Amino acid sequence: ELITKINHDRDSKFTLEDLKYIVETNDKQRFALQEKWGKLYIRANQGHSLKDLKMDYKPVTPPDVLYHGTGQKYVNSIQKKGLLAKNRQYVHLSASVEVAKSVGERHGKPVIFEVNTKQMIKDGIIFYCSENGVWLTEFVHKRYLKLLK
Repeated sequence: ELITKINHDRDSKFTLEDLKYIVETNDKQRFALQEKWGKLYIRANQGHSLKDLKMDYKPVTPPDVLYHGTGQKYVNSIQKKGLLAKNRQYVHLSASVEVAKSVGERHGKPVIFEVNTKQMIKDGIIFYCSENGVWLTEFVHKRYLKLLK
């Protein structure tokens, strides 16, 4: 259905192979193709801002420490309020400082927070991991955060 709609009123035709190429080569692996009920579906690997779209994540125990990259301009707010999902379903966390830094660079001068996930798990906080390796949780209280210098 998606390919049919894309090709409506187009001279050059978009193909299933084009769609597969986009899914396979997307640098953030945001999409997945999945066969169900004899049909091929495309879906997001993370729900992002779609509140009505419930992803089928299973709780997973994360590493003892995860990281959150952001811009310098958000540091004061995060230190006061913690990490909020805001317009997303979940707070996004990274398993490495490098990935967190690349995320932070999208928001200006990058700043990295270390997240004490070991203590969060002890305190009953639930984590998920998307298919593309992004760690997810609903909220990170400021007591679990440490600003890296």
